[in-house]
Amino acid sequence: MNQSQFELAKPILERLIQHGYEAYFVGGSVRDFIMNRPIHDVDITTNATPDEIEALFEHTIPIGKEHGTINVVWEHENYEVTTFRAEAEYVDHRRPTEVYFVRDLYQDVERRDFTMNAIAMDINYERIDHFDGERDIEQRIIRTVGDAKTRFDEDALRILRGLRFKSQLGFTIDKTTFEAMAQQMADLEYLSIERIMNELTLLVKGRYVAETFPKLEPLHLWRYIPYFKDVDVAAIKLNAPVDIESFLAILSYRTNYQAFKPLKLSNAQVRIIQTLISAIQRAQTIDTKVQLQQFVYDFGIEVALTINELRPILEDNQIDLPSPIIFNSASLQAVWEDLPIQSREDLAIDGKWLMQAFQLKGGPWIKDVLRQAEHAVIQREVNNQTEAIIEWVRTHVKIS
Repeated sequence: MNQSQFELAKPILERLIQHGYEAYFVGGSVRDFIMNRPIHDVDITTNATPDEIEALFEHTIPIGKEHGTINVVWEHENYEVTTFRAEAEYVDHRRPTEVYFVRDLYQDVERRDFTMNAIAMDINYERIDHFDGERDIEQRIIRTVGDAKTRFDEDALRILRGLRFKSQLGFTIDKTTFEAMAQQMADLEYLSIERIMNELTLLVKGRYVAETFPKLEPLHLWRYIPYFKDVDVAAIKLNAPVDIESFLAILSYRTNYQAFKPLKLSNAQVRIIQTLISAIQRAQTIDTKVQLQQFVYDFGIEVALTINELRPILEDNQIDLPSPIIFNSASLQAVWEDLPIQSREDLAIDGKWLMQAFQLKGGPWIKDVLRQAEHAVIQREVNNQTEAIIEWVRTHVKIS
């Protein structure tokens, strides 16, 4: 097991303990440590209050002080240190009406979502497991801490987290937990789309998404999420992990629905999705080497390789690509490296050259001529030299 991440954070626990407080590692890092998985963020829980934490460490950031969380900067690394806390009643199935600090570890872990995430570990790697989380990890079961309906009623995001963990870990969801998910699924409507998309992004990238994805439809998950409730998600299959942009591109292509605005994606994400949709459409028309060269040039090597990597999923969704004999990573890379130019910026002429050469004002004709010139250079009908391209345009292109 990799203890290095915990060893780096140990001095924080040591200082808290030296001053009479309890302190433990907790949450996903402990779960992943037990499973011998890579450890990322190490979280710490303590009975010291936020003010007491700030008094003990020189460099702190009050990122969530009102909720008990102080970011302690130690040896140029950030660690979230959170006071033991309990919560009052929840509103909107997402937010507690009050968070109050407690001095007892049990009260802190009993409010957590799943047993595998409610295990604390002390400075000597001894584990405090009040809810048999380690047993559930050994048996590969996702089970809520306490009553499942209550946990999901408190915070509907836990439903998506549980499904995401299944996709990432391949665990079985406990029967009672699964039934409670179905009963509380409508509460997803109370969640922000940003929080939902964060979980879905991780879910579709999960190693076990092929066995998780089909279970989402019987749970009626999609009918409570903007955009997805307007498309037939069951129309596609997901047999391998993908990024969220590829997932949305395949779904949108199959359902012919691109109204992404409700998902509040970034402009960059929308461009990626639209590019992938166009590339999927074009890839199906490739019959010749000329068309393959034009495809690789128009979309670039990264998109071309992405489409090739998506082949198993695309074909499982009745989207056929050219034969693997001509459309594979090696051939695509070879075509890319052999292109005379790899973007319009590489072309030896631009709009100014054309206007000067033909004594014409700017207009839509420039874009059309440049496109034809690009194609001619790519197909080696003309060398990528300014005078050669100008002469080729004079003899091959009708300018209007």
